[in-house]
Amino acid sequence: MCVGIPMQVIEGDAFWARCRGRQGETRIDMRLVGAQPAGVWLLTFLDTAREVLDAERAAAVNAALEALEALLSGQDVTPGQLDAFFPDLAGREPELPEFLKNAA
Repeated sequence: MCVGIPMQVIEGDAFWARCRGRQGETRIDMRLVGAQPAGVWLLTFLDTAREVLDAERAAAVNAALEALEALLSGQDVTPGQLDAFFPDLAGREPELPEFLKNAA
């Protein structure tokens, strides 16, 4: 399984950037998204930037990763805490994609 990790650009060029994220600083391959200015958030997979994110989406992904870490470490997590970890999903009903709605 490959999990996307939000990383924030510190400095870089069209090929590489030094970025900061959950596990500290690392060198990220920028060839799929191009050069990005300092402060930009990226969704990275295996030290490669795959998508440029806004700060709100980066925070949501980081919150979901915190929830996974808590659950995997055996912490007792209440349903209310899960809602805080997944604010973009809390309080709404799941929706089927359009192509599945038409198949039903």
